[in-house]
Amino acid sequence: MLIDMERVLEGRGAVVVGGSRGVGRAVAELLARLGAGVVVNGRDPDAVAAAVDTIDGAVGFAGSPTDEPTAEGLIGTCTKHFGRIDILVNCAGIAEPAGSSILTVTGAQFDTLMAGHIGTAFHTCRAAAGHMVAQRSGAIVNTSSFAYLGDYGGTGYPAGKGAVNGFTMAIAAELREHGVRANVVCPGARTRLSTGAQYEQQIRTLHRRGLLDDVSMHAALDPAPPDYVAALYAYLVSDLARGVTGQILIGAGNFVGRFARPRPDLLGYRDHSASPPWSLDELHAMISGEVSPPGGE
Repeated sequence: MLIDMERVLEGRGAVVVGGSRGVGRAVAELLARLGAGVVVNGRDPDAVAAAVDTIDGAVGFAGSPTDEPTAEGLIGTCTKHFGRIDILVNCAGIAEPAGSSILTVTGAQFDTLMAGHIGTAFHTCRAAAGHMVAQRSGAIVNTSSFAYLGDYGGTGYPAGKGAVNGFTMAIAAELREHGVRANVVCPGARTRLSTGAQYEQQIRTLHRRGLLDDVSMHAALDPAPPDYVAALYAYLVSDLARGVTGQILIGAGNFVGRFARPRPDLLGYRDHSASPPWSLDELHAMISGEVSPPGGE
C-alpha cells in the first residue's frame, strides 16, 4: 500500500488533549500538517486560542476533560467539525507539588493528580471508543512518563502515570478486535514542566540522593524540544502503525525505545496438592537469594 507521507492523515479527525502547550502543541501542529483536522484542547482558553491561531484548520475546545460531560463535549466537537473521530492523543499533565512525597502530599493533592492523569485518559478514551468501534478504526495514544518507575520522586504523578500504562494496555486488548489501537508514549522534552530553577534543583537533588544516575540526570537537565517526540505520536496514529498496539514507547530527542512487557520470573514451584505452603525461610531463600534467614546459622 502506497502512503503519501506528506498527507498521511488526510481526512482524519483528531483530538489532542493538552494541545495548547508543550508536547501536545507540537503534536497538534504536526497532525494538522499531515492532513488531520485537529481539535486543540487545554484548560486555559487564551492558550487554546493562541494555538488555534497558528494551526491551519484547527478548532479549539477549552476545559479540563477530567469529568464526563467535558470529555463528551470535546469528542463531540471533533465529530461535529470533522465528521468523525479517528485520533485521540492525551498529552495533558499536572506537575507534582514541589518537594512532594508520601510524607507531605495531601489527600486533595493526590486526588487532583490522579484525576488529571488517569481521570482524563479514562473519560476521553471512553467518550471516543464508541465512535471508533462503530467505524471499525481508530488510534489512541496516551502519555505516560519515565516517572512511573518512581525514580523522579513524588507520589500522585508516578501513580497516575503508572495507572495510564495499565489502563492503556487494558483498552488495547479490549479494542483490538474492533480495529482500534491504543499505545503509550513516555516523552522526554523541554516544556513548562521540565524547565526552571525549581525543576533543575529537584533533578539535582534526586541525583544526589541516588535516585537518578548521571546519564538520567543530564538527560533530564537538557531535554530536546517537543518537536523531536511529536513524530512518534504521529507515527502511532497513522496507518503505518496499523499493527502496533498495546505498547509503551519512549521518545526523547533522537532516542526511541520501548518498555518490554513485564513478565514474571519463576522463583519456585511445587504442586500444592502434594506439598504444604511455603515456609517463611523458604520464601526468604527464593526472594532474597540468601540461603539462611537473617540471624540464622
